[in-house]
Amino acid sequence: MSAVREDGRGTPGAPGHHPYDEPDLLRDQFRQLLRYRLLIICGILLGLAGGAWLGLSSNETYIATSEITVRMPTADPFAPTAVDRVVMGSERRTAVSDVVAQRAAESLGRPGAGSSLKSGLTVTNPPNTEVLRFAYSADDPAVAAERANAFVVAYLEHRQADADETIAHNVAALEEQRTPLLERRDQLQIDLDQNLLEGTTAYDNAVADLSGVSAQVSELNSSVASLQALDTSGGRVITEASAPRSPSGPGLPLLLGLGYVVGIGLGLLAAWVRLVFDPTVRSAGDVTRALRAPVLGVLPRTGRGHPDQLLAEGRLAEEYRSVAFRLAYDETFAQRRRLLVVAPRGSIETPLATSVNLTAAFAEMGMDALLVEADLRTPTLSDQLRHADGVRPGWAGNGGGRGTAGGWPGARVPIDGGESGIFDLVPGTRVRNVPRALTSPAATKLIGHADTKGAVVVVLAPAVLSYADAIALTDRVDGVLVVCDPSQVRRDDLARVRELVVGAGGILLGAVLHSWGSGNDSDRVSLAEDELPAEAAPPPHQQPQPPVRPRVAWPPATRQPAPPEHRDIGSETLGLRVLDPAELEDGSPRQ
Repeated sequence: MSAVREDGRGTPGAPGHHPYDEPDLLRDQFRQLLRYRLLIICGILLGLAGGAWLGLSSNETYIATSEITVRMPTADPFAPTAVDRVVMGSERRTAVSDVVAQRAAESLGRPGAGSSLKSGLTVTNPPNTEVLRFAYSADDPAVAAERANAFVVAYLEHRQADADETIAHNVAALEEQRTPLLERRDQLQIDLDQNLLEGTTAYDNAVADLSGVSAQVSELNSSVASLQALDTSGGRVITEASAPRSPSGPGLPLLLGLGYVVGIGLGLLAAWVRLVFDPTVRSAGDVTRALRAPVLGVLPRTGRGHPDQLLAEGRLAEEYRSVAFRLAYDETFAQRRRLLVVAPRGSIETPLATSVNLTAAFAEMGMDALLVEADLRTPTLSDQLRHADGVRPGWAGNGGGRGTAGGWPGARVPIDGGESGIFDLVPGTRVRNVPRALTSPAATKLIGHADTKGAVVVVLAPAVLSYADAIALTDRVDGVLVVCDPSQVRRDDLARVRELVVGAGGILLGAVLHSWGSGNDSDRVSLAEDELPAEAAPPPHQQPQPPVRPRVAWPPATRQPAPPEHRDIGSETLGLRVLDPAELEDGSPRQ
């Protein structure tokens, strides 16, 4: 359950808040990111442009690959050998050395170009193998295959030449050791044949020496024969390079796909940065957090900006009725039944329509509804509504037809709300001193009409942050309803509105959201001037008067009330307590 304050409304951020607040907040932020579609589209276009540039500017590269197995010189090529006999790291470095590159350049008929040729060569060694993979990159597939094979042959020739040179050196060393032994053996053989007598001690010693020398010579001859019998080939080719059929690399389609993905990431990042530094509110949740009051309703779009008429129809009328019912059954509002409808700043067009439709909804609920136009600077409401014929019974008894002479508030005007019924209007009047008129005893007595049995008073005032009129009325009206466009109002403005209302002793009952305009003062003026006929424009030498909207000729109401649709406005709801109709008649709910 949500935490409930003394005024019956949930407190956002209380310890008992809904356990799904955090996921809801994340979903709300993601929806807000999608509002910056232009930034996301720009990011996608930038990523696609980068991918196309990389795909078109980079030349097509072909890679030819050849593989060889490396082995040490051996007398028996079929004899099993250990894998670690060849140091593959050293062999890989040898394959990309300048010596091998020079041999490959000479075989290709380009002596002296070894350094430039090896720039396209890459040699790798698959793990746990004695295999070297030669990969050569070139713009032409045939050239890539030719140079890859040339480097393989150059490497194998270099290994074989190195092995032959090593064997020749070892054989020369053994032969050098064998030469004195051969001379010693020949001398001993001569002494035995010519100089020594058989059976003597000297003869026997010479025979023994001859046998030892002959054995050493035989051993050296065996070593030389073993070295000369070694297979000095450095390895064998297991995969010969051939001209590749297609270029390597990601290609233009893949680069465009990667650019699209990267572009989405860039667009979302830019939208997130824009969202972080955006001072305006973008959702009902932001309004709730800034005002610390629930969102009572979200007015649907009419398809033509501001509605063409004040008394709404269809889905818009049902939304107004929903807001009115939520207010009527809120315990805080039911105790006073006074409602101040204001905007944070800018145009008063939407609060004006909201106050009219809420008053009509209260009248439809059977209440004695009174609409007070406290906009004494540019009053236009009386000319925009259709006056009812005749006077309802009871007006003469309660002073409803009399007003202050020559000032505001004036006489009550009966307004025909169509099928909603009839409600009273106290139209605004231009006065010399607006603050004095709003705080006069007559105005206080007029607002006190809500204390009578079954009555409700809706007061329309200028924007809170534009004039101090609404603040002057707050302590008399108490309940405040803020009407704003979340995409055009700043969070700081809503926080300032809350400070002013609470500081003046009022209570924020909630907010009504719409998306009908920018909320600037120029919207209202331009709208009114567009509706004036051409001959009604004031001459340049005269002082311009406030724009007056023409009176609307209302056709007879024929529509049937549609059942209210279920709407999830995505904000906290009021803590409602169902009241008995008798409580409304008494003027205060039972405790």
